[in-house]
Amino acid sequence: MKKIIYLLTLSAFVFTACSPNDDINAAIDAQDNPIVGNATYTFTDDDYEELELGYGSFSSVDDAKEMIAPYLQTIAPFQYWGNGSSVTVNYELYVGSADGVSDYTYADSYQFSNSDYATTGSDAFGFYPNVNPNEDIPAVLDAQIMDATEGQILLVEYDQYIDTPVVGLTNLYQAAFPANFDDFELIDASGALDAWTTGSSNVQGSGYSSGSSSANEEWLVSPEIDLTGQSDVLFQITQEIDLFGADDALIDILIATDYIEGGDVASATWTALSFDKTIYGNLTTSEDFDFSDYDGETIHIALKYSSTDTESPRWRVQDLSVKAIGISGDAVSYGTYYMYSEGDWELAENVYYLSTADFDSMGEGSGQPGRFDNFSSSISPNNYLPAFLAINFPYGQEEEELIVTYAYYSSSSGAQVRGNLYTFTDGAWMAHQSTISTSLQFGHDGTEWVPDNTIRYTLVDSDYAVVASALATTTGFVEAAANLDSYGNFNRTGSATAWSDEMMVTAMGVMLDNLDPSAADGQKYITTCNIYDGSSGTENRSLIKEAGVWIQN
Repeated sequence: MKKIIYLLTLSAFVFTACSPNDDINAAIDAQDNPIVGNATYTFTDDDYEELELGYGSFSSVDDAKEMIAPYLQTIAPFQYWGNGSSVTVNYELYVGSADGVSDYTYADSYQFSNSDYATTGSDAFGFYPNVNPNEDIPAVLDAQIMDATEGQILLVEYDQYIDTPVVGLTNLYQAAFPANFDDFELIDASGALDAWTTGSSNVQGSGYSSGSSSANEEWLVSPEIDLTGQSDVLFQITQEIDLFGADDALIDILIATDYIEGGDVASATWTALSFDKTIYGNLTTSEDFDFSDYDGETIHIALKYSSTDTESPRWRVQDLSVKAIGISGDAVSYGTYYMYSEGDWELAENVYYLSTADFDSMGEGSGQPGRFDNFSSSISPNNYLPAFLAINFPYGQEEEELIVTYAYYSSSSGAQVRGNLYTFTDGAWMAHQSTISTSLQFGHDGTEWVPDNTIRYTLVDSDYAVVASALATTTGFVEAAANLDSYGNFNRTGSATAWSDEMMVTAMGVMLDNLDPSAADGQKYITTCNIYDGSSGTENRSLIKEAGVWIQN
């Protein structure tokens, strides 16, 4: 009953204190009998995300020790525990990717342009269905990559139509967020807040943080968009605008023909796109806005978000596109790796990059890879790729290897390419394990959680016999050792055959020297032994080895 009352008292303290964790710990440590717990905790995806570990693992044991200890202070019930408590934390430790994988995941990429398709004889914005792109790609790379080096690897990204395309609206430029967030310049014009942030399926502009609005101005500026030779250009955007009573002039879509990338946005001439900002209460795809003022121009599009100390609208943007009448149709986005070898671009072997169609084949619903054509911390490739490879590469030879790379989105690192090595073993594709499951123990030292090597050990019958035999003829221990040998427990009654606290430390030291003779200085143990103090029971004792001797800790 005392513990229940104590926890209720702490709960009240949490809601009234200015610094909950610090005050809770101070209150716990001030108690004569703080809550002492012993538990095992396994890290989840949410924990890694909270610590901004987008890869779902720690890069070293030292990093794990440094980051987990203070993190335990924030997790119930560990934030309520005090001196003498222990938590074993299970976590994933990164041990390295398979040889050669990083050559492809960190390779530069080359995105086919409209003019590249034109040089291959295509009048569309992708390869036709009956064309083998690998017959045309090397020539394009020869023409476009002027400073290629021996062994250089490129991920060549291109589109190929599923069916013969037809005349219709086609995208001259498209950005889908958050995947293309890093393609844009993020320009902080004023204010301390990061106004533009990424979500799982959009970017968001907001000046609201920690319960209040703050004055900010932040721009997202697109890469250069070349509309040379284009006419009757249109613009479309999928967005959500929540004004919350704010002035709609705080949100602007701006276009400039004279902006220089990396330059001063204030030095360019920006023209605002005029549209009704009150009709986008949910993520909604706009009409095709007339963009013909920019026919034949080279432009940049900016998403300018502003807030004040009293007004903070919210602006979410999922995608935007510039388009015109042209050849269009359903297409698949592919990626193929090429290596520069002895003056030629050659198709890389034994490596496969997942296409948008591959992602779609794994499911297009919410929480499935095809929804946004990528994997993420919540959509693990490990849950899908073994089955995908079994279907698409069923005839692997024993010990055959295949590097598989794919688009991946991390909330902490953004869009990226990741991959792994798969080996065909006993009829199945097995992934290289770049992480191992391991654990660390943490103890509460009365002030905070710290990495702890304490081993908890309960004595067995042979341990009592070892102590009784070792101390049977030692002055001061003869009668107590004989009693231990007879009854198999430590007499703690205070009689002539009893063990004092100092004698118990000696006894535990004898037992530990026998149990763990190679223990290094600094090793800790908490031992549990049988005692008799008028009735049968157990007793815990904390010891540490210092200068080769076990002492009370």
